[in-house]
Amino acid sequence: MNLKNIGYLHPKKLIQPAQNSQTQVSNFEVALVVAVILFVGLVLFVPAANIFVGGFRNGWSGFSRAVTSPEFLHAAKLSLMIDAIVVPVSVIFGIVTALAIASHQFPGRTLLLSIIDLPFSISPVVVGLMLVLLYGREGWFGPVLESANIRILFAFPGMVLASAFVCMPFVAREVLPALEEIGTEQEEAAKTMGANDWQTFWRVTLPSIRWSLLYGILLTNARSMGEFGAVAVVSGNIIGKTQTLPLFVEEMHVQYQTTASYSAAVVLGSLSFVTLVFKKLLEAKKTK
Repeated sequence: MNLKNIGYLHPKKLIQPAQNSQTQVSNFEVALVVAVILFVGLVLFVPAANIFVGGFRNGWSGFSRAVTSPEFLHAAKLSLMIDAIVVPVSVIFGIVTALAIASHQFPGRTLLLSIIDLPFSISPVVVGLMLVLLYGREGWFGPVLESANIRILFAFPGMVLASAFVCMPFVAREVLPALEEIGTEQEEAAKTMGANDWQTFWRVTLPSIRWSLLYGILLTNARSMGEFGAVAVVSGNIIGKTQTLPLFVEEMHVQYQTTASYSAAVVLGSLSFVTLVFKKLLEAKKTK
């Protein structure tokens, strides 16, 4: 039998479909990349460019007037104050929780992991509502707090509680995999050589998790500075009293003060860009 007379066994006909398949896959990949670029451009870059254009619409003088107004400065100061409390609390909670989970097997370990992830699955607005139901005038602890003249809602403590709750998982979730990866051998060796728990933590554990810890701190800081939903519910959004930077952006936009709104958004956007740069640098450090 002459194989050349059988078309489907001819070498050229065997190679040709593969070449067409490669061409089709290549074209599909190009179209997919173009679609992703267009989507990211429309969703991210165009709005970001519009914010910067709006912020500097009246030139540098208009931008500087907006970011030096008393309302903006108070909102920025309040955001920084909340951040200065939330980040250390999240660091302490995250490290202690990660150490307990990584080093011990105990009943309720899975439940504790689920509780840590709770802020990821609950809407920030629902978090604010939960705090209202707990600390509001008709809430569980409301009458007791009111009789003691302690104000939680529509005041600084409630804003800190809301921000701390939504920021709770970041440090713990970043540190926990690092602790599980390094194990307990080095810590046990340090204790064998006479080191106490505090010395073991500072000289063995902390250097091993430093990049993961910094990464978690960075994410916590970004979330705390940009939190809107939970803080909006518990703060009352009172200008000059309980208004953070994200709330200031929304309020100025509602009041048609677009330059002030865009200028504050430029500040938050710049903070996000700096966070992204540090995030990439820390990711590179973690992979080494």
